[in-house]
Amino acid sequence: MNADSPRGLVAQALACERGGRIVFAKLDFAFAPGELVVLRGANGAGKSSLLRVLAGLLPQAHGTLFWHGTDIAEDPADHRARVQYVGHLDALKPALSAAEHLQFHAALRGAPARDIATALAAFGLEKRAHLPTRFLSQGQKRRVALARLCVAPAAIWLLDEPSNGLDAASVALLGDAIRLKRAGGGIVVAATHLDFPGADARTLTLGASP
Repeated sequence: MNADSPRGLVAQALACERGGRIVFAKLDFAFAPGELVVLRGANGAGKSSLLRVLAGLLPQAHGTLFWHGTDIAEDPADHRARVQYVGHLDALKPALSAAEHLQFHAALRGAPARDIATALAAFGLEKRAHLPTRFLSQGQKRRVALARLCVAPAAIWLLDEPSNGLDAASVALLGDAIRLKRAGGGIVVAATHLDFPGADARTLTLGASP
């Protein structure tokens, strides 16, 4: 790509293979700064696999991913640093509190700890900040996992079924966090089969798996 290439996250002829099976192929898209993209498709269509490819957790079988016109393969570590990924599992240690999870995540990404209180407040966790997560409800655990998004800067949020287990009030908090992220030029890509906050979201529908 050249200097006139679109800014943001761009895929050309992207394909993913898992267990010897092509999950998706010849996928082209351009996600612009400030955009919310919702991935739709039947079970097995490749939504989670696409998120993992975008996060650098799964290699693509074919095709190229670009960030602001530069092939991300030129510096995979740099790309991982610009991505925050929340999978469909919360990945929390039961003995650690919400605050301790966020402190660990901030340290892991080299971010200052000063934003932890703000991140907890963004997802309504202030009163439960110091409880071990084994005492939290499923929805509260999901909010802890999502609050990690707010403790370290990242240009791209990749979310796999982020609203699972959330009540309407918590989905609204997620929507607020996403709007704030987009206002700062961030890209948010979410795979979901549920209603999702963001009336102006783009939809990318993946075809059923072969």
